[in-house]
Amino acid sequence: MDPGLFLADLERKPDVLGALADLIDRGDFRWPLRADPAPERVVLMGMGSSLYAAQAAALRLRANGVTAIAESGSADATLPLAAHDVLVGISAGGGSVETNRLFAATTGGHRIALTNTPGSAITEHADAVMNLHAQAEVGGVACRSFTNTLVALLALELQLTSQPTQLAHTVRAAATATAHLLDHRADWLAITDELLSGPDGTWLLAPAERVSSALQGALMLREGPRRPAVGCETGDWSHVDVYLTKTLDYRALVFPGSRWDTQAADWLSQRESTVVAVGQPFPGARFVVEFPDADQPLVALITDTTVPELVAARWWARNRAAG
Repeated sequence: MDPGLFLADLERKPDVLGALADLIDRGDFRWPLRADPAPERVVLMGMGSSLYAAQAAALRLRANGVTAIAESGSADATLPLAAHDVLVGISAGGGSVETNRLFAATTGGHRIALTNTPGSAITEHADAVMNLHAQAEVGGVACRSFTNTLVALLALELQLTSQPTQLAHTVRAAATATAHLLDHRADWLAITDELLSGPDGTWLLAPAERVSSALQGALMLREGPRRPAVGCETGDWSHVDVYLTKTLDYRALVFPGSRWDTQAADWLSQRESTVVAVGQPFPGARFVVEFPDADQPLVALITDTTVPELVAARWWARNRAAG
């Protein structure tokens, strides 16, 4: 793992997303699903970043009438599946021992490996393989592969529900938004760094539909710079995390868009917490990191994590320079 190479991976995000949009337009990013009969149940399994993306995707599938769950690869067992159901094992590198064990052990289902590494271990137990096309991540951190996993699972949703798709347009809009964050980082990164650099850690809040933004963003702050960071769903935050605002120098990075934003904002304001918002305004935020089309939920879903990723790259490089 290397902070400079991690930053280089992030800087290639817009180009890789643009190439992915081209694949979608050409019909070359379709899931290898069986035509008949339609699956009744979908299990998405993975660890870490893969599981975070699966959680957001499973919620969307359920809201669109598909019975779907996100399962931790470390579970002993998962939902029994019929032959026509879909089992997706998600592992960017293909070597997640937990996911690979559960994927191999689960009986039933049309088994699809979603990976950035065709020919890796997870594909050995798959009926078909879906390539993430995130290209090699030379920094050793799953960043583009996480983003492409989100897009792949959106593509799965569209195929399973036969919805009219504007996915390529959405991915291009996210590429533009990501490029904006990179090109204008001099306008927002230093102040975001300063506001989030507290002595006790950083907390990230996101709507249930984009909980992956908070969970993955917190992972980025832990994985590279090794800072304490916790991700939470905004509504649940008022039940499980609010308590720390009373005792700690609480620094929060918030991804607005939850119907429960006002509830969380009230607590954060009462306790004089330091808040940075991503994409859109949030009550009481000291700063807002803006990007185009942030009011479009799917654009935000794909773009959000670029903010904590760039903060992580900055903190990580500073740690490395300090020895």
